[in-house]
Amino acid sequence: MRATLVRAHPVAGRANVPTDHAKSFVLGLLDAAGVELDGPGPGDIHVHDERFYERIVRDRELGLGESYQDGWWDAEQVDEFIAKVQIADLASRVKPGRRVMSVALRGQLQNRQTVRRAARNASAHYDIGNDLYERMLDTRMIYSCGYWNDAADLDAAQEAKLDLICAKLGLEPGMRLLDIGCGWGGLARFAAERYGARVTGISPATRQVEVARRRCAGLNVDIQQCDFRHVEGRYDRIVSVGMLEHVGPKNYDAFFAANARLLTQDGMALHHTIGSNMPQHATDPWFDKYIFPGGVIPSLDQVAHATRGHWAIEDVHNFGPDYDRTLMAWHANIEGAWDDLPNYDERFRRTWRYYLLSSAGSFRVRELQLWQVVFRRARRRSHVYRAVR
Repeated sequence: MRATLVRAHPVAGRANVPTDHAKSFVLGLLDAAGVELDGPGPGDIHVHDERFYERIVRDRELGLGESYQDGWWDAEQVDEFIAKVQIADLASRVKPGRRVMSVALRGQLQNRQTVRRAARNASAHYDIGNDLYERMLDTRMIYSCGYWNDAADLDAAQEAKLDLICAKLGLEPGMRLLDIGCGWGGLARFAAERYGARVTGISPATRQVEVARRRCAGLNVDIQQCDFRHVEGRYDRIVSVGMLEHVGPKNYDAFFAANARLLTQDGMALHHTIGSNMPQHATDPWFDKYIFPGGVIPSLDQVAHATRGHWAIEDVHNFGPDYDRTLMAWHANIEGAWDDLPNYDERFRRTWRYYLLSSAGSFRVRELQLWQVVFRRARRRSHVYRAVR
């Protein structure tokens, strides 16, 4: 998930730019986006520290996020501010500096989702505290986009999403389901209880696995702490929800090869993922540093390229705007429960607020997408797939 201020300008990307020049340049960008300094609108910006302007010129989207963490600026609705920035395509006007370029370069040169790095990356985000996620998420602790088609609240939206996934997979009693990146076990438990599936869930995150095992106790569910590259067995269905974002472009081929190795010949897979409009090899540097280290949002053409020749894409369902509503619900939950979270300081609160609200703004203006993609093996006789909505 990302919020970017980014193309070339004579001032942009230089260190030690005089404050008056930097301020003039940044105010010009904001004006182009319809953002007023100290204006009355919910998407207007209030700058508390004049160093903000130089920081944006020097560090672009990394500087925007870090200066918010530091309390250098505010907006009544950060999500609306980011939406305006995205609509105006300010990403085309600022030359990236050294810190921003280093993230892109590492994404090009390194595999940042090897088995060892993937475990470390997952722990950095998912093991920060179950107390935080218990208060932010729905009662099943589903940490992905809800399906708000007919839902009135977060619990109903997440249940609808789980039911949608199981229906799309044609899940039946006794089927063996592999849940790659099972989180706190919400989908695994739902599939076992409601559909009678035999579920294996995997996650590299220790604290997720502990909770998932506890929540799925007594059910036909096996929760394993391992990487997708190390899974054994054969499964009738494979699902991942919010996992492809953590696989990394250098591992897409390996991910779908693992699907091919683990799935029965007449099996089916569904992958639910945030989507980018353009191919990427690195994520927004602020998100890479503070939220999802090593994560990269895939594009449809990257997914298609990794699956071509071996997989038939049976269905692509985009309900990205539902993520906006989901994120705003999570934000409301955190703000409402903040006094019950004594182990997190004010800087963390601003970090988390910026993460949730800037992401919501990006989904709101369709800079980010949410796809559910259904796959079956190519070059096989099979019945016509009827998409469920």
